[in-house]
Amino acid sequence: MNHADYTDTYLRGIFARVKTIAMIGASPRPDRASYRVMRFLQSCGYRVIPVNPQAAGQTINNEKVVASLGEIAETIDMVDIFRRSELVAPVVDEAIAKGTKIIWMQLDVRDDTAAAKAAAHGIDVVMDRCPAIEIPRLGL
Repeated sequence: MNHADYTDTYLRGIFARVKTIAMIGASPRPDRASYRVMRFLQSCGYRVIPVNPQAAGQTINNEKVVASLGEIAETIDMVDIFRRSELVAPVVDEAIAKGTKIIWMQLDVRDDTAAAKAAAHGIDVVMDRCPAIEIPRLGL
C-alpha cells in the first residue's frame, strides 16, 4: 500500500463499509477540529463514539465519551485518530485487539510502523487525511 497516494476507489470502499467510528482524541471544545469533524461525520449518518480519557463521562455531540476503545461494547468499523504521530502505536494495538477493520489517521498524523502492523492484521489504513475533506471531495 502506498500511503502517500490513495485511490478514490480505495477511499470510497472504506466509507461504504463504515457505520460506527471511534474517534480517538475527540474534544468537547467546539473550536477544535475533532469536535467539528465528529459533528460532520454524524451529519453524514455515521455513529461516532468519542474516546478521550480526560473527558470520559461527558457528552460530545450527544454521545457519551469513553476513556478507551476497550470500553466500547459494540463493533467499531473505523478508528479515527486525532492524536500526535508518536501516540499512534498504542491506539493501533488497541484497535487490533478490538477487531476494527479500518484505521484512519488525521491530517499530519503518520506512523508507518503502526500502519504496517495494522495491515499485517488485515486492517485497512489511511494516514494524513481527513474524512471531512475526503467525503465531499468524493461526492459521498
